Amino acid sequence: MRSSVKDSTKRRTHYIHEAGAIEYTGHKVIQLPQTQGKLLVSTVRQFMETFRADANNEHMVQPGMVYISHPTEYGTLYTKQELLALAETCRQYDLPLYVDGARLAYALAAPENDITLADLAASCTVFYIGGTKCGALIGEAVVIPQKGRIPHFFTTIKQHGALLAKGWLLGTQFDVLFSDGLYERIGRPAIESANVIRQALKAAGYTFYIPTVTNQIFVIMDNQKIEALSHTVAFSRWEPYDADHTIIRLATSWATTKKDTDSLIACLRTHNL
Repeated sequence: MRSSVKDSTKRRTHYIHEAGAIEYTGHKVIQLPQTQGKLLVSTVRQFMETFRADANNEHMVQPGMVYISHPTEYGTLYTKQELLALAETCRQYDLPLYVDGARLAYALAAPENDITLADLAASCTVFYIGGTKCGALIGEAVVIPQKGRIPHFFTTIKQHGALLAKGWLLGTQFDVLFSDGLYERIGRPAIESANVIRQALKAAGYTFYIPTVTNQIFVIMDNQKIEALSHTVAFSRWEPYDADHTIIRLATSWATTKKDTDSLIACLRTHNL
């Protein structure tokens, strides 16, 4: 199960992204409502209790895992308390807990974050440590804390064509990222740049769709301004807000420079006039 949007007719539905890769492998994604990008314990409990109470549930898709992201798709953070509560709920319903950590470095670098790598290892059935979005050339580090939890995992990787011929390349990258706390620090430039951009947007009178503290910023913008901005700035058209406005996503990274940040702010100020 993966958290998605409450109103799928208006808001972006993330479970259809990645070209349907999860369902292509024979699994069904069951979308559940989210709150600022986060899946709540109460939502999981309500779904599971309703499912178990349904006399016809043997004819339905069987829930097999809870899938969340940290940071979330909306740039928000789970707290340690929320993570532990979800983990306990998953154990009660015999559901593995999987955490997508594609942008994990940006969570670890945010001052508001209170979840550590050790917390993830203690709470999750499986999680992964993002590489590609966090300074690595290629790949991610999948962590299975309980040895033997997924039998023949290496074989499964090979069967799905995911085994890199030169596997030492992956290991070398993470050996460096895990040295001297580099992975915990590498996301700081992204957080610092994002904070500067947020302050500039606020001062210019822009409206934020959702408050975030990581490297993703969501701004509600007039469609005509978006069209003009698209000629000079790379951003994501996230989802429609209303007939005349769209939510756009601005994202910084470990490689964002002060020059990049200043140039973006100058463009945003110009198009807000």
